Amino acid sequence: MAAAKSQGGSRGDGNGDLVLRNATRADVQAIADLNAIAYPLMAEKDVIWSPRHIESHLRVFPEGQFVVEEHGQIVGVASSLIVNFGRDAYRAHTWYGITDNGMFYNHDPYGDTLYGADINVHPEHRRRGIGAMLYDGRFDLCRRLNLRRIVLGGRLYDYAEHADEMTAEEYARRVDGNELRDTVLSFQLAHGFTLKRVMPNYLDDPRSLNHATFLEWLNPGHEPRSHKARAVRISSVQYKMRKISNFDGFARQIRYFVDVASGYGSDFVLFPELLTAQLMSFIRVKTPREAIRRVTEYGKSVDDLFTGLAAEFQIAIIGGTHPRRHGERVENVASLYLPDGSVHRQPKLHITPAERRWWGIEGGSTLQVFDTPKARVGILVCYDVEFPEAARFLSDAGAEIIFVPFCTDDRQAYLRVRYCAQARAVENQVYVAMAGTTGNLPDVENMDIQYAQSAVLSPSDFPFARDGVLVEASPDVETVITTDVDFEALEEAILDGSVRPRRDRRPDLFSFTTSLPLGDPRSLEESEEPPLTDRRLRLGR
Repeated sequence: MAAAKSQGGSRGDGNGDLVLRNATRADVQAIADLNAIAYPLMAEKDVIWSPRHIESHLRVFPEGQFVVEEHGQIVGVASSLIVNFGRDAYRAHTWYGITDNGMFYNHDPYGDTLYGADINVHPEHRRRGIGAMLYDGRFDLCRRLNLRRIVLGGRLYDYAEHADEMTAEEYARRVDGNELRDTVLSFQLAHGFTLKRVMPNYLDDPRSLNHATFLEWLNPGHEPRSHKARAVRISSVQYKMRKISNFDGFARQIRYFVDVASGYGSDFVLFPELLTAQLMSFIRVKTPREAIRRVTEYGKSVDDLFTGLAAEFQIAIIGGTHPRRHGERVENVASLYLPDGSVHRQPKLHITPAERRWWGIEGGSTLQVFDTPKARVGILVCYDVEFPEAARFLSDAGAEIIFVPFCTDDRQAYLRVRYCAQARAVENQVYVAMAGTTGNLPDVENMDIQYAQSAVLSPSDFPFARDGVLVEASPDVETVITTDVDFEALEEAILDGSVRPRRDRRPDLFSFTTSLPLGDPRSLEESEEPPLTDRRLRLGR
């Protein structure tokens, strides 16, 4: 969500200087500090956000985390996640249960309910409309995501003062009937929430004596989904290599395609392998090895570009690959940029003879599945998809989509990647999305010609497209292809398909081991060496 000045600047003192925006990783400590200031009694009981909690919120659902800022100071915070209450839409629950102990690991992007986990305003800035701004942010998010409702577990803030006279249920009903006023509940009712019930033992809160209200706001614009809930939309960019004169020319092309993918409502946009090799078209050097090392110097600019676009358009971007240096080593590294500002790295593991000969590129040694707010994904760079054990590792680790950025010079090379990608989709029962380069760079050695036909592939069974191809581009033209991938269909095929490759394996006959480094590739800085500690995993079921 783009930052926006609060409307109605005359409300409260200095309200026109307040800005509502999504929280970022840079806000983590300030949010934690404000939570402790806003809830001193709960801080004593350690029932407040820690930086670890907030980092988890931003990782699993960045769109649902809001702050109100004034002159650089965060003065209000709202945290939320999406849940599904199932058949009992008004079931009693606890704060710990509904938020998974405050970590939001149970966030369900396919649920129908936005759950307001917490909202707090700095004590020195209350009665300025900050709470209303935070609620407005939630209302807008609920409408934009086409969720059915917002649910809150509201504190009965002043109930302790009336507990000797009435039950929590009677107190809440009297506040609802305007016979009494409660600091929190009255505010929530005034903003359109409806009281559904009172829940005991919701949270360790001395002011409400552990009670909470079940409050609901129904989205008047909600439209029943025309497609299955567990689906995400993928755009693959078939990118034309052309001569450019500077980095700005590259950035303009990238922004255009991210904008296009966002316009289609995509959750992921995939760019091809060696995307930044286009920068060599304006780098004047004598040898290919020197050229590739010059391109590594643009690592920060590339990260800044994609991180900014992921946040601006609220879309996950697989930014193709970019050569990155680790000491004297150069690796061909794919990066996944999420809207919360986090960046995850996946190096290419298997290096082609041409990459090694012309550029001196070496293979990486880390492979992992990345948890995103929409799906669990893995990345295999071009040649990597021709090795079945790499895709098997990712599918065993829970990958639902494998992204394959590729760069091939002719049709034979392309078909090696395409046929293997199709096989990986069938044998592992996962979706495979491919994006390749077309066009030419006549003055760049080893990148002079390209051939591609990008596609999104599925297993081959009744729930999917007839030929296992969800969408594919025309060969060798610059374009964007977009399709939805349905995880319910994937689960149906895995559990009860015509054939079930994942369930029908014979680990009594075939298994393999893998040695992969511990640690998260996203933690690697360009000047660091990859971690060397090994773990051994025995794969196969």
